[in-house]
Amino acid sequence: MIELVWFKRDLRAADHAPLAMAAKSGPVLPLAVVESDYWKLPETSSRHYLFWRESIDDLRRQGVPLCVRIGEVTAILKALHDSHGIRRIWSHEETGNAWTYERDKSVTRWCRENSVGWKQIRQFGVLRGPTDRDRWAKQWEAFMAEPLAKLPDNITYADTTGDQLPSHEGLGLTYAPCPQRQRGGRTEGLALFESFLSSGRARHYQRAMSSPTSAAEACSRLSPHLAYGTLSMREVVQRAYSEVSALKAVPPDHQPIPPRGLNAFIARLHWHCHFIQKLESEPETEWRDLHPAFRDARTQGFGDPLFEAWANGNTGFPFVDACMRSLIATGWINFRMRAMLVAFASYHLWLDWRATGTRLAQLFTDYEPGIHWPQVQMQSGSTAINTPRLYNPVKQSHDQDPDGIFIKQWVPELSKLKGRAVHEPWTLSPLEAREQGFILDESYPAPIIDHEAAARAARERLTRIRASDGFYQHQRAIYLKHGSRKSSRHTPKQGRAWVKKKPANQLELDL
Repeated sequence: MIELVWFKRDLRAADHAPLAMAAKSGPVLPLAVVESDYWKLPETSSRHYLFWRESIDDLRRQGVPLCVRIGEVTAILKALHDSHGIRRIWSHEETGNAWTYERDKSVTRWCRENSVGWKQIRQFGVLRGPTDRDRWAKQWEAFMAEPLAKLPDNITYADTTGDQLPSHEGLGLTYAPCPQRQRGGRTEGLALFESFLSSGRARHYQRAMSSPTSAAEACSRLSPHLAYGTLSMREVVQRAYSEVSALKAVPPDHQPIPPRGLNAFIARLHWHCHFIQKLESEPETEWRDLHPAFRDARTQGFGDPLFEAWANGNTGFPFVDACMRSLIATGWINFRMRAMLVAFASYHLWLDWRATGTRLAQLFTDYEPGIHWPQVQMQSGSTAINTPRLYNPVKQSHDQDPDGIFIKQWVPELSKLKGRAVHEPWTLSPLEAREQGFILDESYPAPIIDHEAAARAARERLTRIRASDGFYQHQRAIYLKHGSRKSSRHTPKQGRAWVKKKPANQLELDL
């Protein structure tokens, strides 16, 4: 009989409680499954699979002899049970998308029918079952303070053969070039974390994380490693707290990193789990507007000309297009720009967040369903518990990229333009355009909308939606279930005034 450890989005040996616990109970078979049907889902992409495959290879180099199987999980479990006899399955809990949720339900039925135990262990500060949001923050801190799981000195691994890891083409994934994609594997993740803490990248974290020109360097860039579990959340949190304590013992003028910067980073680790908790508590967040007043409010999506222009970075708004093209090429962009992309699509273009969210999921190497779908809903306004943010695409351009450096890097058609024209090429006079060798709608698209008129129309629609019967009663119920607060003192009272009590940093998750 074997103890089967099912590796999912936890591709590491360090602080891996299921592996550590299974190793104390008998011979271990570490299993990773290439689920062909999963990779056919519309939100998956080659960049996700390549990161996952690189992480699998690195895990093997760490000394874990993974058995890789291709196919449907319950069929694979049956074959292994027939050949080896499975005493127990061990894994981390997973807050995935609807597909993985249904798959886990199928595995639960298989285990029950075959008298096989399945022990699922927390990986993040996310709670299953009824959750008291007034106590959630303290429970998160308590979980993160627990000792890291340690593996026994000697682990007996069961002997079994596996399948070869398929190529992305073998899974039917179309290769979308992402030349600056982050690479998978714990080795890469540890090197990133060390460079963040020791090389000074974290020094300007708080100030630089909002700008697209500085965020790629100032942010930790650990998000894909947390999403695929090559690093554990607990080890990251504990190391960050340890660094803060060490810094406080150093005179301020000798501190290589301001403690407040690392505290801001730790706060975003809180928000990481806070958002995953939303999807854990309400899986329908992936496909249904949380607030019923927004259901069916937006219907345009895939195939719509506005969607296609947005999805490919051809809206005629230079800063929006630069952000999208940067994301396509790198697989990452900072949080403020993610928020702007969603808000522009949801308000100015009035596109369905399910379509725009799917497109972004394909592009984010760090796609984490539990963060992604609650965030997309929040930025589109359909959670109704956050003040709608209608980012002015021109103002954002001037504010976030005043010299046009980011725009010129990713929208080279505008590289010869000067001053205001980089942000607003449609304002060039015919003479100025000729002098700069620029022809609007030939050199670069004209704006696909009048952004000021579109913003006015969006505000009018939002006003009508918020005036609908029962809007604020539903809004309050959503906040009580999903809102972030440190104690019951922050629980809202009846009426609208409670909206002002929301934490100011609700929109500032950025790893």
